[in-house]
Amino acid sequence: MKPFLILQLRPEADAADNEFAAICAKGGLAPEAVKRVRLDCEDLPTGFDLSDYAGVIVGGGPGCVSDSPDEKSAIEAKIERDVLALMPEITARDFPFMGCCYGIGVLSHHLAKNVSKARFGEPVGTADCRLTEAGKADPLCQGLALQFEAFVGHKEALQSLPEGCVHLVEAPSCPFQMIRYKENVYATQFHPEADAAEFEARIRIYKHKGYFAPEEAEKLIEMCHAADVTEPERILRAFVERYTV
Repeated sequence: MKPFLILQLRPEADAADNEFAAICAKGGLAPEAVKRVRLDCEDLPTGFDLSDYAGVIVGGGPGCVSDSPDEKSAIEAKIERDVLALMPEITARDFPFMGCCYGIGVLSHHLAKNVSKARFGEPVGTADCRLTEAGKADPLCQGLALQFEAFVGHKEALQSLPEGCVHLVEAPSCPFQMIRYKENVYATQFHPEADAAEFEARIRIYKHKGYFAPEEAEKLIEMCHAADVTEPERILRAFVERYTV
């Protein structure tokens, strides 16, 4: 079988390791079924060819595509440049893609450059998600509850639906929670890989990164463990099952 390419955008090693383990666990991916690349410290393999992979999964990260160049560190700029360089081929080929959180910003920035901090940023917590009519019919959303909670936490967001995209999941706090471009290019604003334990780890790692006041960390962790977040991981598993070849 072809492996899935997992691109990670987190420069914090502990956060990247936790996220990688969560993506594999929730996606049902064995180590031999993936190729992991941490773009903060690695480049894509020599002779890279998308056709060698079943699909691409892009994780989250603390960077913002809407930040100006002078607001980005050298590592953040490298990560963004490398992942954006893949998007023209992915979208042109309609290649299987799942962008998680930062990934929806990457896709929308490539398609429409319509990501900003103007509206729809969500504090660390849960979003009350709901399938749209198109979402109810989408292959990755089959069998999902019509309404569900999902973990979120982001400073920027899509301001409008890019041309050629289908709106699959919405929430009052941020309307564009999941979209699809063409037939096979997906992205979520929420974290489909994250459960309460994973989100607790991220809260501790990013405690001083400006997502929330540091003194709120313990209360946010309690909130995570009290939340009922079970549906989002089914989307990630459905993506893997659909595109395994």
